Amino acid sequence: MRANRFDTIAKHLSAHQISRRRALRQGGLCLAAGTVALTGATGPGVALRAAVAAPAAPVSDSAPAPAEDILAIARDDMARFDLRAVILRVTIDGDELVTAALGESITGVPATPEMHFRNGAVAIAYVATLLLRLVDQGVVGLDDPLAAWLPELPDAKRVSLRMLANMTAGYPDYVQNGRFLDALYADPFRQWTPEELIDVGISTPRRFEPGANWDYSHTNYVILGRALERLADRPLADLMQEQILDPLGLGGTAGWSTAAIPEPVLHAFSAERRAALGIDPAARFYEESTFWNPSWTLSAGAIQTTTIHDLTATAEAIGTGALLSPKSHRAQVSTELVGFGSALAGCPACHTLDERYAFGLGVVLSGAWILQSPLFGGYAATAAYLPSRRIAIAVATTFGEESFDRAGTYRYGNVSETIFTAIGAHLAPDEAPPSRR
Repeated sequence: MRANRFDTIAKHLSAHQISRRRALRQGGLCLAAGTVALTGATGPGVALRAAVAAPAAPVSDSAPAPAEDILAIARDDMARFDLRAVILRVTIDGDELVTAALGESITGVPATPEMHFRNGAVAIAYVATLLLRLVDQGVVGLDDPLAAWLPELPDAKRVSLRMLANMTAGYPDYVQNGRFLDALYADPFRQWTPEELIDVGISTPRRFEPGANWDYSHTNYVILGRALERLADRPLADLMQEQILDPLGLGGTAGWSTAAIPEPVLHAFSAERRAALGIDPAARFYEESTFWNPSWTLSAGAIQTTTIHDLTATAEAIGTGALLSPKSHRAQVSTELVGFGSALAGCPACHTLDERYAFGLGVVLSGAWILQSPLFGGYAATAAYLPSRRIAIAVATTFGEESFDRAGTYRYGNVSETIFTAIGAHLAPDEAPPSRR
């Protein structure tokens, strides 16, 4: 496999680079063996530890961006957006270009590439991939009606598994329900059950009929998780482990039924509860959110922690369809919904999907890139893949006090996306990720 990969990319390398890679191979070394450790400081109390690989394959006819340029992008955005920590990893055709951790987890404790953090919506891609794996195995069909497994739900006969996976089912997002948000911020340590989340979603007035519009709705994926459990007669956590995590070798990724995070932990901080708690906008407010209970985010069994190495491996695996048949992979990354959907009163996320932001089955399609980018509870991350250049980029961030405005909202949005966009544009300028800021 490594020899074939070398033969494929060698034609893009300069003579000097080809000689260097051949020397490494003949010496029995891989690129990781050329890794060096860099240490330094980006400012008072901010430590940097990075692993920088030997030169990887260029991604265009021009010389590839050195790892130091990628680190410079991260440092600049870290300062500009007041980020507490940035952990990132970039690979090209599976070979490491750079793996780095900047900033602090908690005061006096530097962030490291080994730290664990919550992966949020990345698990949406896993759930959709699990569905497609079961399709490939002949267990279920994408257009089978939800009523086969959850007949008690409204419109179950008219909603297909495909509609749940591509967010066109029309079940309102419980995260947009004001009563739910009040309860969430009043007690961020509450354990929510999937049944409670579904009840909140379906009790919210429906804004469109099944298949008539598009809405980013967590309710869809909680329902899909429950449907997969019933059709397979197995807990979702077991299915995810056996069908996704184990086959991909994601040993740093685990599902949890509690707020636990394995050591070492990347700690998170937030001001999101400011308005809910009635904190004076002029007063300082910034609290640790690391162990807020994430049970509200997805169906039980799809609530996970991960590492930057696993996040990068995930981007590559989903982007290449490593676990799927060619037909199912095409379905997952299909752009058929570009131009579909429209803004709708009472539906904050309803909009027309376009080339900057389209949705496949569990993945976001942005330009030529395939990605997911969670943001919640003081954590943000982006896992992205560019198939034409085989570039995988993973970025995880936590937020400093000035990342939040006086209302407690994220002043700059998901800055992991901003960092990814800059790195992607630097590595593949002719296929730069579209900016969504």
